Amino acid sequence: MGVETERKYLVKNKGYLSLAKEKHTIKQGYLQREPERTVRIRTKDERGYITVKGLTKGCSRLEFEYEIPYEDALQMLALCAGRIIEKTRYIVGHDGMCWEIDEFEGDLSPLVVAEIELPDADCTYTLPDFIGEEVTGNPKYYNSNL
Repeated sequence: MGVETERKYLVKNKGYLSLAKEKHTIKQGYLQREPERTVRIRTKDERGYITVKGLTKGCSRLEFEYEIPYEDALQMLALCAGRIIEKTRYIVGHDGMCWEIDEFEGDLSPLVVAEIELPDADCTYTLPDFIGEEVTGNPKYYNSNL
């Protein structure tokens, strides 16, 4: 069983750009969007993924992600209802932790959100200077609701 524990923050400045060690192009859509479960299709650069997530409780939820053929992912994206989210993801290391910063494109621009995955809900960490307001648990910032 996979459990994802993450915290989510708004980003207040572009300080992450000089710290980024990776950059990825992501497109994603949802085959199912319910609070109890979401089924996401994603392309990340030239790879495809399907992800099933359970209900968020605090900052944790069940998560199962599997790589699928890229061409299959493209065809499944066409089946997704609603918006296909396009974003650029930057990977930033800070104080031994990995941060994922997403710059949203299109009509979601200039939204920039940072996430940190944690080994458990009680894990302590320091915030980089570019981190703003915490929005963990705020449905307005769930990718499935954007």
